[in-house]
Amino acid sequence: MDLPPFARFPPAAVRKSIPLKEWQLCLESWVLLIQAHLSLSSEAFNTKVTKDTSIADFLTSCVDSHAQGSNVENPQAEARLRKYTFFLTHRCLSELKNKPPKLLEWGFLADLSIVYGKSLHIRTLLRDLWVKEDLTTKFQKHKISLIRHLESATTQSSQSDPEITLARTAALLNTCPPYGQFLMLGSDFIDTLSTAYNKLDSPSKKVVVIAYRCFLSLIDPSDPKFSMLLDHLYSLHSSRKDDSLLSAICSTTPFLQKLRERISGPDAVRGQKLIDELSLLEGTGTFPSRRKRPTGRKSNKGKGRESDHEYGNGSLDQGLHVHMMSLVSQIQDLFPDLGSGFVVKLLDEYGDDTEQVTAHLLDDSLPSHLKSSDRSEILPEPKPNSNNTDLVPNLSPHTIPSQPPRRNVHDNDAFDRLAISPSQLHRGRHSSPLETADTILQDRSSRPDKAAILSALAAFDSDDDERDDTYDVDDVGGTVDTTIAFTGNDDEDNDNEEALFRAWKRSPEVFGRDAATRRGQARGALKRETGMTDEAIEG
Repeated sequence: MDLPPFARFPPAAVRKSIPLKEWQLCLESWVLLIQAHLSLSSEAFNTKVTKDTSIADFLTSCVDSHAQGSNVENPQAEARLRKYTFFLTHRCLSELKNKPPKLLEWGFLADLSIVYGKSLHIRTLLRDLWVKEDLTTKFQKHKISLIRHLESATTQSSQSDPEITLARTAALLNTCPPYGQFLMLGSDFIDTLSTAYNKLDSPSKKVVVIAYRCFLSLIDPSDPKFSMLLDHLYSLHSSRKDDSLLSAICSTTPFLQKLRERISGPDAVRGQKLIDELSLLEGTGTFPSRRKRPTGRKSNKGKGRESDHEYGNGSLDQGLHVHMMSLVSQIQDLFPDLGSGFVVKLLDEYGDDTEQVTAHLLDDSLPSHLKSSDRSEILPEPKPNSNNTDLVPNLSPHTIPSQPPRRNVHDNDAFDRLAISPSQLHRGRHSSPLETADTILQDRSSRPDKAAILSALAAFDSDDDERDDTYDVDDVGGTVDTTIAFTGNDDEDNDNEEALFRAWKRSPEVFGRDAATRRGQARGALKRETGMTDEAIEG
C-alpha cells in the first residue's frame, strides 16, 4: 500500500482561517504520516523519497514556517509535529544517497538551524553533511550573493533589509563551523562585515555576532585554522579604530578568552603580542547595553498590589513593562528562534543583563533548568486579577471601631467614680488653706539663729588669698616628674662664666666664628678649661 503524499504546511495567513478542530486534525495527520514513513526500511524509504517530491516540499515549508516564529495555536500538537519533522529531516539527510536538492539549499539549512539550533544532533548532522555533499563548492554562489547583499544594504539608496539574512547566517554559523571556515576563505567577507558594521545601524549587533561565530569556527577543536585566524586579526588590527568591528568583538564577547585557551604551538608564539594588545579592549564595550538595576524591585513592600506569575520582574501585571520589552527585543534580534517567555526567564536569571544573556547563549552554557525549558515559549496574555480590578477606593460609610477606654493608676477610684463629698475638695495646701506669701515671710520659726550666722562670718578671712594650684601635678596632667631630683651645679656655671669673661677681656678674637679661630691654640685652651663646644662658646 502506497503512502499518500504530504500536503505543504500552510503559511500563517491560511492557518488563521482554519478552525481549531480542523487544524488539530491536520497536525495529527502529518504526525501519523511521518511515523509511517519512518517505519519504512532503508531501501523503501530511499525509493519513496526519491519519487515523492511532496516530502521535500513539506519539510521546507514546515521548517520555514517554524523559523519565522509565527503564533502557535496548539502548542503541544505543533511541538510534537516539530519533533517528528526533525526525525524525518535527519533520516533524509543522513541515509539518502541522492538527497533532494531543496534540502541542501542554504535557506533550508539556515531555517533548520534556527528551529533546532540547540540540538546536539543537528550540529553533527550538518558537519557530516558538509563533508559528504561538498557544500563548499555548492555554496560559492551563496557567498557571492551574501557579500553583494551586505554591500547593497550599506548604501543609502538601498531598499533591501539585511535583518533576515543576517539572522539566518548567524544561526547556520552556530550549528555548522565548516560554514564559518568557508566564509572566512579570503578577506572579502570579513572586509564586507567590517564595512557593514560601520555603516549599518540596528543590524550592527548581528554583524558582531556573525563575525564572532566566524572567528570561533576557525578555532574549532575538531579542525582549527589558527594561521588563517591570525591573518584576519592582523589585517583588522592594522586598520582598527575605536568603533571598529574588531574592537566590538574583543570588548563584548568572550572571544579572546576562548582563543587563549585553544591556541597552541607556533601560532601561539606568533599571536601572543597581538592577543596582549587586544586584551586591553577586553570587557570595555557597551554592547549590548548594560542597564543599572533599579533598587526598588523588591515585592511585598505593602505599597501596592502584588501580582503572582512565574516569570518574575513584574512583567505580567498590566502587560510587559516598556523597558523589559526593549530588552526582550534586543535578545530576539540576535536569536529570533527564542520565544518571549523564554527570554524573560533568561533576563530574570541573569539580572536583566543582556550582555550576560548573549554570552551564555553564544557559549551554550545555560543552567540545566533553562536548557530543559521550551525555547519557543511565548508570554501568555495577562489575566485580570479579580481581587484587584477595582482601582477606586471604597467610599461607602463604614463603622469606625471605638477606642478602648483610657487606663491609668487612678481608674475606678472614689474620685473617678465621683463618690466623694464636695467638702473633701480644696485648693492649694490642705494643711493651711489661708497661708500666703506674706504669712510665710513673717513666720520666723524656720529661720537660722543670728549667733550662728555671726560665728560663720568671723571664721571667714577676707584677706586670705586663694591658694595657687597652677603647677600641681593633678592640674598639669602629670607632666611634672617629681621622682627626679634636681641636680643643678651653680658653682660650675659661675666658673665657666668667669673663664669666658677673662678670655674676652684678654682677647675678644678668640670668640670668632671662622675656621681658623676654631682650630687655634687659644680656642683649644678655652674649650679644655670650660668643657664647652665651639657653638656654646661663640653663643
